[in-house]
Amino acid sequence: MKLREELTGALVEATTGNVDEEQIESFNELVKDMTSKGHDFKAFAFKTKAMLLRMEHKVQSARQRESIFWHLASHGVPKSLHCLCLKLAEEYAVNSMARSLLPPPEYVSRLADPSFLHLVLLTDNVLAASVVVSSTIQNSANPGKLVFHIVTDKKTYTPMHAWFAINSLKSAVVEVKGLHQYDWSQEVNVGVKQMLEIHRLIWKHNYNNLNDEDFEYKGHKRYLEALSPSSLSLLNHLRIYIPELFPDLNKILFLDDDIVVQHDIASLLELDLKGKVVGAVVNSWCGDGCCPGRKYRDYLNFSHPIISSNFDHDRCAWLYGMNIFDIKAWRRTNITATYHQWLELSLKSGLALWHPGVLPPSLIAFEGHVRPIDPSWHVAGLGYQSTEIHREILEDAAVIHFSGPAKPWLEIGFPEVRSIWNKYVSFSNKFVRECRLMG
Repeated sequence: MKLREELTGALVEATTGNVDEEQIESFNELVKDMTSKGHDFKAFAFKTKAMLLRMEHKVQSARQRESIFWHLASHGVPKSLHCLCLKLAEEYAVNSMARSLLPPPEYVSRLADPSFLHLVLLTDNVLAASVVVSSTIQNSANPGKLVFHIVTDKKTYTPMHAWFAINSLKSAVVEVKGLHQYDWSQEVNVGVKQMLEIHRLIWKHNYNNLNDEDFEYKGHKRYLEALSPSSLSLLNHLRIYIPELFPDLNKILFLDDDIVVQHDIASLLELDLKGKVVGAVVNSWCGDGCCPGRKYRDYLNFSHPIISSNFDHDRCAWLYGMNIFDIKAWRRTNITATYHQWLELSLKSGLALWHPGVLPPSLIAFEGHVRPIDPSWHVAGLGYQSTEIHREILEDAAVIHFSGPAKPWLEIGFPEVRSIWNKYVSFSNKFVRECRLMG
């Protein structure tokens, strides 16, 4: 009893007292030091505390480094993808077939025909776009009804065009268009420029206010969004201008470039949105109200009164990346104008209303215009370390989404799910072989 009382007293005193940072690195060293010098319980407690504090500091430092390295790896462009773009750009210059019209003249009428299924991608990743198109076609009951509209930037236009010009697709139609080929009004050009500038300021504000806690891994999310190039990507932010990008279309299926289509998705475009503008998965595969890491509080700053007075922090955010847009209904609303109004409000409020990214201001702009769809249509989060989705749920999902830093074309991609993506990579393609893209 006396022994226990002495040990308890020593531990309590060590808990509240300061310790000297003695260089004892292991339990064996501690035992050796205690037995050779004949220390009492108090010395044992203080030395143990010092050793544990050093260990905690090392673990904390290692986690911070891991977090930084992880995100740097997730935002780099692999040499193989860069190689693929260079070789395709060269092919575009020397091979007339690579410059052939997309789509061929006999299929141009399909680009605005409402009887066809129109799928939209905004991307500068040729390989990822090829997987989206290939997986959709292979799993379609009627690929002849599919029309893909791929919008890319000026630097990626030639390799993107070359890829789809020289790689024939069953009977589906593919249109590749560069941003430099659009002739927008002065009003739209000014709006896009202002949008990008405010997003850049939000990014800079968050970057300058990073602290040690932001480098910690918490749950399934990392708090380094300010370092993500996607937060500044024109192609990412342009989705709010979909009505201007496609003035002749009334309904589209929007697809991110980090998804794989596993089942026929034609019926998605036949869903009745009941007057809403966007159809999206709200609840998750894990059940009603289950949306870990996807609640409004993960995107918006509820410490600011403008946000806390207008939104519910515990509400589930809808998934971006596979969405049905009723563009006709969108044109009847003021969604794009609302989006810009909140950007300006953010600017006036110290840029602290939300975290950097595409989704936060979209959650606000589309408020009241979202039609929830069945969770089996879209399973996301395959790019996060701690995502644990049962194999049956993955197989049943119409679309799986590699949202998160571990994209399947990166070395940090998870092998257990990368294999699904690899099924639709054309490894027999000569450019893919020459650039040694990983399998």
